[in-house]
Amino acid sequence: MSPGGEALMAARDRLLSMRTDYASAVELFRWPDVGPDFNWAHDWFDVWARANPATGLILVEEDGRSTAYAFSQLVDRSDQVAASLRDMGLGPGDPVIVMLGNRIELWDSMLGIMKIGGVIMPTTTALGAHDLEDRIERGRARAVICDPADAVKFAEVPGDYLRIVTGEATEGWIDLSAAYERPAAPMPHPGNATEDPLLLYFTSGTTSRPKLVAHTHRSYPVGHLSTMYWIGLQPGDVHLNISSAGWAKHAWSNFFAPWLAQATIVAYNYARFDPAVLLRLLREHEVTAFCAPPTVWRMLIGLDLQQRPAALRELVAAGEPLNPEVISQVQDRWGLTVRDGFGQTEMTAMVGNAPGAPVKPGSMGRPLPGMPVALVDPTTGERVEGPGEGEICLDLAVRPLSLMTGYLGDPERNAEAMAGGHYHTGDVASRDEDGYITFIGRTDDVFKSSDYKVSPFELESVLIEHPAVAEAAVVPSPDEIRLVVPKAYVALAPGHEPTEETARSILEYAREHVPPYLRIRRLEFADLPKTVSGKIRRVELRAREEELDSRRPPGEWRDTDFRS
Repeated sequence: MSPGGEALMAARDRLLSMRTDYASAVELFRWPDVGPDFNWAHDWFDVWARANPATGLILVEEDGRSTAYAFSQLVDRSDQVAASLRDMGLGPGDPVIVMLGNRIELWDSMLGIMKIGGVIMPTTTALGAHDLEDRIERGRARAVICDPADAVKFAEVPGDYLRIVTGEATEGWIDLSAAYERPAAPMPHPGNATEDPLLLYFTSGTTSRPKLVAHTHRSYPVGHLSTMYWIGLQPGDVHLNISSAGWAKHAWSNFFAPWLAQATIVAYNYARFDPAVLLRLLREHEVTAFCAPPTVWRMLIGLDLQQRPAALRELVAAGEPLNPEVISQVQDRWGLTVRDGFGQTEMTAMVGNAPGAPVKPGSMGRPLPGMPVALVDPTTGERVEGPGEGEICLDLAVRPLSLMTGYLGDPERNAEAMAGGHYHTGDVASRDEDGYITFIGRTDDVFKSSDYKVSPFELESVLIEHPAVAEAAVVPSPDEIRLVVPKAYVALAPGHEPTEETARSILEYAREHVPPYLRIRRLEFADLPKTVSGKIRRVELRAREEELDSRRPPGEWRDTDFRS
């Protein structure tokens, strides 16, 4: 093992030894110095995975069929892909769009691109031609890897880039499957520098044009030690994570964190998500650690959870704030606590409820090892010491290894994000006397009504407890008296109709469960606008309310309609 790999192994093992000792982990953990030319695939993965017969990846299809791949197979397959990409003319610094779902070629390609020193551009299969053109242009992609079903999209995407397909190739495309016919031979180290770019991620763009986040051969591959710690992964674990390929969370929990722990990844390849199938997979594959967004957790508790899957030990949630009701119901039925966590595409897990530590329902937890989290007053720019509210930031004076290098080609956004000696997440939270951090909302989502601060998330958490509510988004609605009032846009659960009685029931439920000064005063049933990653675009709803300017649209219900 190279000195860089040895340093990573030592840091990992020390963190594992403090897995349930949060105080010691925060005090004693230090990011490893992996040297000037670290490459995670060569200096970490290949070293212990080559000739290792243990299962590294299990892919499960919708019909229940599963295929297991040993770590040794993953090394050989990625060597074959790397050699083929090199023969196509790709090499160090070349960005490659990887637009694949949960199929084996996704993992082969990520490792293979890393092995030739290329730059991985993970991309969701949900994109259309317009978004793909933007990504190829801004990311300066030299190649695209996709499956045959998505290849047709690129007919409308101009550019001088290699077209590689995971199946039968049509004119102008190269069939990646030919790579697996060549002998598997270890690839030479590409000579990359540790700080060279490795990953380019487009954010989901909830409020503006997607940003292009740049990570190095160190920031994500090594930085996900914090994610490994938060999940609670150990060598030999079996980890199942629900997230869509192409987004950062997939790399968090379906690539880097499990393989830093030398754990097995279980990936569920589905077109239509079925929570009942997921429960079966947890049992059949003896999953020990499970991560899912709160939306999936809410679907699960709507089922009969029955007896806890025997091997389960760690339950975590990320992607959006976790509602206390979910934690309570899972605890009651399975006797395990779902632990919330927080991070962004721009860094690895930074706040979380650590394994073995007390959980305060509704709180995201505390700063994870190696993450210098600070709260900063958005108005004054001053740090908030002790209990209080502020924007969640990272102290750049002790810049964490896992933070991005910046937004590619966007100096204005870089300057804004790194202003005042802090990296600014754009998320507002409160901190209590024990250091636990609770999400309030995005800086541009929180608003005031009658001089009271309104957290949309707080109100949405109440709304989704009503059986008729599948999803909700709360935004400010202009009001002649109060300036603005909270208005809820509601997507209904199956079996419920957008009637007067449904509106009455939801508004009355909210009235009973929130303080009077936070009362939801307006409600409209709607299909919520979302980003391609599934996040609600409240910015569109706010813009609609501003355009209405107190005028009442058809289909809107107000609390005054139901006063006795």
